Amino acid sequence: MADDLKSKIQDDVKSAMRARDRERLNALRLICAAIKQKEVDDRIDLDDKAVIAVLEKMIKQRRDSIEQYEKAGRDELAAREAFEVEVIQGYMPAAMDDAEVEALIDAAVKSTGASSMKDMGKVMGALKAKMQGRADMGAVGAQVKARLGG
Repeated sequence: MADDLKSKIQDDVKSAMRARDRERLNALRLICAAIKQKEVDDRIDLDDKAVIAVLEKMIKQRRDSIEQYEKAGRDELAAREAFEVEVIQGYMPAAMDDAEVEALIDAAVKSTGASSMKDMGKVMGALKAKMQGRADMGAVGAQVKARLGG
């Protein structure tokens, strides 16, 4: 099970090659390269949780790029990045809805005894493990900040 997600991605690379889907193949190869780079840098074999962390980082980078390309009027590059985000998100766990996010924030605030902004790190630490790959942690951070009176 350690490389479930990695082997699914590898299988999809082969399928894209057979289908001659060049655009999807390029996006999948970028994913494989990022995973391999992380494994080589850290000298480890990534499990699903670590692969999801790599994918989250890739999505964040691409969203930043899309914003920059749109500001510069480079719509064709923004469209390519958007396509890559779409492909990457296909490997992410199902996203949480707002009610689930709120419930987890409430539970984390209670369990950590957080009462002010000084406790934000504790709350975010508790939430990250439960929400990784299933919620936008930037948005969650903003919610926690508002909740703690930041």
